[in-house]
Amino acid sequence: MKRVAVLGGGPAGSMAAAKLAAAGLETFLLDEKLAWEKPCGGGITYKAYDKYPFLKENDAPKHFVTDTLIAAPKAGTAPMKLRQPLIIYSRYDLNSMLLGRAQDAGVKVEKTRVLGLERREGRWDIRTRGGSLDADYCIVATGARNPLRDVGTQLRPADAMLALGYYVPAAQSHIDIQFLPQLEGYIWVFPRTGHLSVGICGKGEPAQQLRARLEQYMREKEIDYSRAQFYSHLLPSLETPAWKTNRVAGQGWMAVGDAGGLVDPITGEGLYYAMRSADLAAETIIQDTCPIDELDGAYRKALQHDFWEDLAFGSLIARRVFLGSFLFRTVPARMVEFIRRSPRFQELMQDLFAGTQPYLTLRERLLSNLNGTLGEIVMSFFFQRLIPGGQRA
Repeated sequence: MKRVAVLGGGPAGSMAAAKLAAAGLETFLLDEKLAWEKPCGGGITYKAYDKYPFLKENDAPKHFVTDTLIAAPKAGTAPMKLRQPLIIYSRYDLNSMLLGRAQDAGVKVEKTRVLGLERREGRWDIRTRGGSLDADYCIVATGARNPLRDVGTQLRPADAMLALGYYVPAAQSHIDIQFLPQLEGYIWVFPRTGHLSVGICGKGEPAQQLRARLEQYMREKEIDYSRAQFYSHLLPSLETPAWKTNRVAGQGWMAVGDAGGLVDPITGEGLYYAMRSADLAAETIIQDTCPIDELDGAYRKALQHDFWEDLAFGSLIARRVFLGSFLFRTVPARMVEFIRRSPRFQELMQDLFAGTQPYLTLRERLLSNLNGTLGEIVMSFFFQRLIPGGQRA
């Protein structure tokens, strides 16, 4: 293989390109915007920076945040100090840092829009605003709003959530997470360097209604958004059937990050899965253990071995997490109460925030920690309702 084209310069594209170039492959990265802002929180979990230490050890502006405040209607709030901090970047600073790594590794970065792809005799002809480029292989990292219809995941309306928010010129030291009534989603307030990211993500509601919910929350919390910049974005949030048919790779191409639908269907967190899928895609190409037309199958197997089944199982329980009920209260309300009252439940939430607790083993972990107290028994029953023991993704 002589040349790989990476289409998209976000975290997934930059990660894949840097690894390919460092291995000696001629690598081009094509992106219309390069570093740009997004309304998403920009939090890097412990799972991500433990796996990829450069996410922690760099000179880019960032915050290490340990204090969180989780709230739900009729349950009040529950403070929680994280053992492993979240590292919070602005998306512009994060993308700039990752693009710099790619360029340092030898990636040829071109700011241009990809207009189309055509496969001819085992190679790609890539049309851009600046001309054309040929490549042996393509990594598709164009995000959820992928304009290239023949490559990448195919999102139905039910397989996506909206994320929108404001960049508020203010500061605070903690993260806020607010659950809302009858919403499969939540509001967040993340302290970034120079501003707050105040946003909402949700499924099943139009953008106008989500924005109204967010602005009502901001007024109640006296967060002034009159001078704040507004952004919106689409996030993959695949339903369970979509995981079985997700078009994540094909002949001569692999999709990474949002372009492959590889986002946590409960939290909406995509940065770890963007970089991890990019790492796996690049490694599949670098290893060169099978013919080029079989690399798509090898990549799928790598994803399935790593995190695919866990995200698919997350899609099975997502709606119950946000909209389910338990003992005449909503599941989010009971979660907030358990955080306040149960040290074991708070330990579980610590690991969920860190990204180290898989969805597949939530119930088993809880049952193994029972000590016979009424509180632990109630909590066990709660999770049995939330995650039926016989169901798997």
